[in-house]
Amino acid sequence: MEAAEGLASASASTPGGEEPNGPGHLMDFLDEPFPDVGTYEDFHTIDWLREKSRDTDRHRKITSKSKESMWELIKSLLDAWSGWVVMLLIGLLSGTLAGVIDLAVDWMTDLKEGVCLSAFWYSHEQCCWTSNQTTFDDRDKCPEWQKWAELMTGTSEGAGAYLLNYLLYVLWALLFSFLAVSLVRVFAPYACGSGIPEIKTILSGFIIRGYLGKWTLLIKTVTLVLAVSSGLSLGKEGPLVHVACCCGNLFCSLFSKYSKNEGKRREVLSAAAAAGVSVAFGAPIGGVLFSLEEVSYYFPLKTLWRSFFAALVAAFTLRSINPFGNSRLVLFYVEYHTPWYMAELVPFILLGVFGGLWGALFIRANIAWCRRRKTTRLGRYPVLEVVGVAGVTALLAFPNPYTRRSTSELISELFNDCGALESSQLCDYVNSPNMSRPLDDIPDRPAGPGVYTALWQLALALVFKVVVTVFTFGMKIPSGLFIPSMAVGAIAGRMVGIAVEQTAYHHHDWIIFRNWCRPGADCVTPGLYAMVGAAACLGGVTRMTVSLVVIMFELTGGLEYIVPLMAAAVTSKWVADAFGKEGIYESHIQLNGYPYLDVRDEFSHRTLAADVMRPRRSEPPLAVLTQDADSVEEVEALIKGTDYNGFPVVVSRESERLIGFVGRRDLTLAVKTARQKQEGVVSSSLVFFTEDPPPLPDDPPPPLKLRRILNLSPFTVTDHTPMETVVDIFRKLGLRQCLVTRSGRLLGIITKKDVLRHMAQMMDQDPESIMFN
Repeated sequence: MEAAEGLASASASTPGGEEPNGPGHLMDFLDEPFPDVGTYEDFHTIDWLREKSRDTDRHRKITSKSKESMWELIKSLLDAWSGWVVMLLIGLLSGTLAGVIDLAVDWMTDLKEGVCLSAFWYSHEQCCWTSNQTTFDDRDKCPEWQKWAELMTGTSEGAGAYLLNYLLYVLWALLFSFLAVSLVRVFAPYACGSGIPEIKTILSGFIIRGYLGKWTLLIKTVTLVLAVSSGLSLGKEGPLVHVACCCGNLFCSLFSKYSKNEGKRREVLSAAAAAGVSVAFGAPIGGVLFSLEEVSYYFPLKTLWRSFFAALVAAFTLRSINPFGNSRLVLFYVEYHTPWYMAELVPFILLGVFGGLWGALFIRANIAWCRRRKTTRLGRYPVLEVVGVAGVTALLAFPNPYTRRSTSELISELFNDCGALESSQLCDYVNSPNMSRPLDDIPDRPAGPGVYTALWQLALALVFKVVVTVFTFGMKIPSGLFIPSMAVGAIAGRMVGIAVEQTAYHHHDWIIFRNWCRPGADCVTPGLYAMVGAAACLGGVTRMTVSLVVIMFELTGGLEYIVPLMAAAVTSKWVADAFGKEGIYESHIQLNGYPYLDVRDEFSHRTLAADVMRPRRSEPPLAVLTQDADSVEEVEALIKGTDYNGFPVVVSRESERLIGFVGRRDLTLAVKTARQKQEGVVSSSLVFFTEDPPPLPDDPPPPLKLRRILNLSPFTVTDHTPMETVVDIFRKLGLRQCLVTRSGRLLGIITKKDVLRHMAQMMDQDPESIMFN
């Protein structure tokens, strides 16, 4: 830096100082900001430190101006309130979209089986609500609702009617899935998948242009309805997080505070993710915790409050729409009348073990299939794959009543307690003739034939869901994983619950049942086991813990059952972690080669910055710019001949003493704009980064001053800095790159991509899988 000052003072005292091109009259076109400076290219990482610094400067400027006039004071207040306005708008729009999606999915799912004659836009349930001829015992049957066979042939019984209903069920499923994949492929390729791996990557500072755009929002909303209605083994909860983040990005563009600062934009997107989970599960607090635990990279206290507000507004909006018709936020609301007992912790923990094993198995199988899709010809035919999987799913699902219905309805039935008014097969128990108990306190009873039939059907449904979900998640349609994972756990849990219930009934004299399960008592609630199993499997796949438990008790209203849920969630995470630390979202991030530096990853290898930095010994020397010795032509040649994100600026190529760092995009835009706007700039014009121009020969072309785009305080480490420290710095400061020096002399550079590749190499993974910087 002293050398730079020396050169600056020397140039100020040159005889050419009074010439038109001298420092007194030098035109610095960068004194006024020009469009796109400080922005980032697609598939590149943002510089968190620079974004934070720019926001601090902006805030300081607004604060100082607010003292000048009343109008400036009002503008500063509007700026302060803009964050809350954005949260309000996100909550309103995401809540409305979630309500519309829920209503549309209900109608289109039922459309596969039949139609409402009184109003074709009514779902089965809504149709029979409005009927005056519905009885309580046959509340699912009413003359206004007719299955397709009954409508076409006039009869609903017999093999012919069954086959016609079967055929139409499959055809509707094929139509919905074909429309979904075609719309995604033609209009918005980014609308596929759950979106959470990409949202996590974007929140960590990566740029994926168009991923949160208006077209993606529109197509994802429409195709999500089609995909879920087709009967494929997927849910709408994960994609709703993507939809909410698209809403957040849309409203960010209305305020320059967020649209011009990528760091501030990510604070809004973190809050939008919370609103997405809030409307997906009707769990506002769980949504905030999900954003904090699972998706966010930078989550200051201010974002926590705003996330809470956005989740609150979104939940309130959804409650106003009341898509489930039960005056509640959730479909799975349950009321159990029996407390749980300490001895039941054993089956709860066993369900946790099952959830962990299923999670680890699913991740390995799904990633293997997705990798095969990417590396073989299968990936070239996404429409054929989706339609094929939808056809096979529909063919196998229709014969089994538990797989034919929507997955949400299945989970709701599995969670339910068997009251006296339940007509489900799962509640076909043998009643005692002299039973005179209140309706909500029914003792444990022997299972009837309906329960045993249901168990066989559930066992087949479990195998079906386990297999088919592996092939479904990751296809080129919107596909969430929360509901299929919960369904697998709920099926397993209900089966375990019935087994424990019947064991307790028939062997109540065993020592484990003697203290808490007397004959004639209501001891075991199979629905609770389904709830615990659902939490265990969801935890095994996603590795959530705290947010999972909160989402589950908000989802069901089962506040009393936090301890069983915690036991299952922790056990499933421990078991799944024994087979691999990454959850499904981290695994998909690795598969896609995104530059995501996970805060939870540990780096314990004894390597130094010098081992990782570029250039290596076999590579050409580092591409640098000098502070005052390069021409415009040389700078343009350097930009054209390399693909680096930026260039260190040194005093001279001989001394290599570091001055600063300039980004590639800023440099390209600055040179291009100067050629257009600054008179006399030609290929031989000198480019300098010092405060004053260097000594110039007689009658030179006007020099180009680019000091404004120079970062004078780039982050540096010495060559002997342990990589453990470097990794920590990249994580906590969100750096794009870091320069390596020795005694002020530039040696090399370490980028985020270099760090990730080194970590992959240390863990015996393929370092070339990290594709982006």
